[in-house]
Amino acid sequence: MSIRVGIVGISGFGGGEALRLIASHPSFELVYAAGESSAGSRLVDRFPGVPAKLAELVIEKWDPATLPKLDLLFASLPTGASAEALARVPRHVKIVDIGGDHRYVDGWAYGLADIWPAEIEGQTRVANPGCFPAATLTPLAPLLADRLIEPGNIVIDVKTGISGAGRGGDSKFGYAESNENLVPYGLLKHTHMPEIASTIERLSGGSAAGLVFTPHLVPMTRGILATIYCRGRATTEQCLDAARRFYAGRSFVRVTDRPPQTKWATGSNLAFVSYAADPERNLVIALGVVDNLGKGAAGQAVQNANLICGLPETAGLDGAPVWP
Repeated sequence: MSIRVGIVGISGFGGGEALRLIASHPSFELVYAAGESSAGSRLVDRFPGVPAKLAELVIEKWDPATLPKLDLLFASLPTGASAEALARVPRHVKIVDIGGDHRYVDGWAYGLADIWPAEIEGQTRVANPGCFPAATLTPLAPLLADRLIEPGNIVIDVKTGISGAGRGGDSKFGYAESNENLVPYGLLKHTHMPEIASTIERLSGGSAAGLVFTPHLVPMTRGILATIYCRGRATTEQCLDAARRFYAGRSFVRVTDRPPQTKWATGSNLAFVSYAADPERNLVIALGVVDNLGKGAAGQAVQNANLICGLPETAGLDGAPVWP
């Protein structure tokens, strides 16, 4: 079966990672690529290592009115840039929006593929979670579902690689500014906070009041490590058991009894979760690791696309992480 696929925003980091995964996908055939500054270029001009079968595909200027015959469209555009244009894509074309315009928007399924796969299957419009929610909600979900922690007053401390800012980031994300530097940002008002809070409440049935979320930029290209402080009387083993049960049979979530590292997930769609708890202190620490371009963006997008197209969830995603 060949599914005709397009990618919008192909020259960005998220779009480029989607290209890498789709190029070797057993059922997806890339027939359309679109961008802004890259329009008119061949794929091989932008990505010299692209497979020969895709080398001569010309990147077009993004315009929903001129789409070729497609079954599936991946949109990897900056937040605020996709809502109006994607509304003009024909309804028969399935869309996975890697950007932020459609998370918790009516008519769009929220694509936490490892947590709610049944709610994604058969949909035609899926909003991919952000990279920080992918790293934080994956370890939190089992604890919230089993009522092992309180949903309120959760403190999330996240370290992220600089590719999460996108290829079009300003100069503060350049090598000279990022190397040997650690930068907190988005304090108290980060764009992912409403998405995280809404999902915490949906999973727990309680209030996420008091949520604190602080991301830090670290000098590495890929990877996210979330350290999450929660209130709860569970033991470490109870948390690990809850996660193992919650993710039993899920292909991409690995529950580990030792703290995960970002390199474990590099170049993959894997998510690693672990826990440390002290019941006497009413404290649970949840840990989550993802590749921000993998599970945090294009990997989960392909996983969601597999679900909505009726394909095996692991299709095109079963490669091992890059090490070292």
